[in-house]
Amino acid sequence: MRLVALYLPQYHPTEINDKWYGKGFTEWTNVASAKPLFKGHYEPHIPADLGFYDLRLPEVRREQARLAQEYGVEAFCYWTYWFGNGETALDMPIWEVYKDKSITLPFCLGWGNHSWEKKTWDNNAKNELIVEQKYLGEGDYSKFFYTMLPLFKDERYFRVNNKCFFIIYEPLDNAKEISAFITKWRELATKEGIGDFFFVGKDFDSRDKDKILSVGFDAIYNDDVFNIHHKLSLLKKVLLKFQREVLRHPTVFKYKDALKYMITDDCKNDNVIPTVAPNWDHSPRSGANAIILEDCQPKYFKKVLEIAKETVEHKDSEKQLVIVKSWNEWGEGNHLEPDRKYGRGYLEAIRDVMREG
Repeated sequence: MRLVALYLPQYHPTEINDKWYGKGFTEWTNVASAKPLFKGHYEPHIPADLGFYDLRLPEVRREQARLAQEYGVEAFCYWTYWFGNGETALDMPIWEVYKDKSITLPFCLGWGNHSWEKKTWDNNAKNELIVEQKYLGEGDYSKFFYTMLPLFKDERYFRVNNKCFFIIYEPLDNAKEISAFITKWRELATKEGIGDFFFVGKDFDSRDKDKILSVGFDAIYNDDVFNIHHKLSLLKKVLLKFQREVLRHPTVFKYKDALKYMITDDCKNDNVIPTVAPNWDHSPRSGANAIILEDCQPKYFKKVLEIAKETVEHKDSEKQLVIVKSWNEWGEGNHLEPDRKYGRGYLEAIRDVMREG
């Protein structure tokens, strides 16, 4: 089993955050101000070993990589944001990792190809557009490729069958342009001698697999963390909507009830990658509009990992891929990094499952 953990490179001051959210804003601002919304609600999540870190510090980046390697995470997938015409965001951490050869943990990229609205980091804000995602054609896709080329050439870049692993968050946002993007990047990869790409598209509702693959992707990853919602009766869905919109109470599921729906039979296919999540609580960003997985004990995460391992173990070793959502999405209560309640419990679950069999 090859675990790739999604990595949010947000925890450092940026001009765009200073302008729209106030001087010094990072995701920690949301995390530190989170409050319990009902009896027994676990908030705030307080980081343990790494503290409220600043990704400008090399010591932090090194310790993150060391922890991941120690417990069995094979690679970090850094979200990168290319809005078009060279406009980027949150790209400092990956380039600092690139320059720091003492970090040996493999890395790869995921293109977060969506517009940013003020609600992106603050769900209570007005729906103001901060920066628009644009698809500007082959010239711009070439510019994006050559900007990232040093990363693709790095021996640490994570590969599948010697192909550079690359996620696209919104594979159907503009299918025609995404297809052109994929074609162009494959052409440039051959030209520059880096081989090829293994393109992976996110499937939001497990119904778009064929559409995504037809665009030119090699695989999808099933993000079925909340698949339990689709299994509810109509009455239960109506009650949850009433609870959320009228009573202003978040949607809450027990993690142990949700885990059995996270990995579908489709994930047994070579071109479908399962996704596992140790926890989820979007309330630091979204308040009463949040979806919350409750009682996210490491022993339950271990069970999900065991299911994932069993699901992929028949595949070719290179394709025994599992996406972990996420390494450090603290504002979504979604992290492998240690917190003060469970310590290194989620990492220990990974270590234990990787050692089994």
